[in-house]
Amino acid sequence: MRSKPLLRVRKTGALMVAAVIAFVCAVPLAGAMWQLTPVLLIPVVVFVWAWRAGTDVYADELRVRALVGSTRVPWQRVSELAPDAGGQISALLDNGNVIRLTGVTSDNLPRVLAAGGQQIGHSDQPPS
Repeated sequence: MRSKPLLRVRKTGALMVAAVIAFVCAVPLAGAMWQLTPVLLIPVVVFVWAWRAGTDVYADELRVRALVGSTRVPWQRVSELAPDAGGQISALLDNGNVIRLTGVTSDNLPRVLAAGGQQIGHSDQPPS
C-alpha cells in the first residue's frame, strides 16, 4: 500500500458546496416528474469530481487524479513546470508530453515543489 501523499492539492471546496446546493434544488424538480430523476446525477457527479480530482505530491512522484483514474508521473520525468494564461500549472515531460496538474496554480506551486523536495530552477538566459 502506498504511503500518504506529502501534499494534496484539490479544486476549491466551493465546487462541492455548489454541487450540494444544486442537488438540493434539483430534488423538487425530480420529485415533480419521475422522468427528471436523472437530473440528480449531475450534481452528484460534479461533487465526486471536485472531491477526487487533484494532484497528490509524493517525494518520488506526482499523481494527477481525475474523476476516473489517475496518472503517476515520476519527478525524474518532469522537465519543466509552466503556467498557462489562466495560472494553471502543466508539467512538460521528458518525452514531450504535457500533463495539466489539476488544482495546482501559480500561487501554490512553491508548496508543491517544496513538498516534492524539488528546487526552483533558474534559466541561464536573461529575461527578454
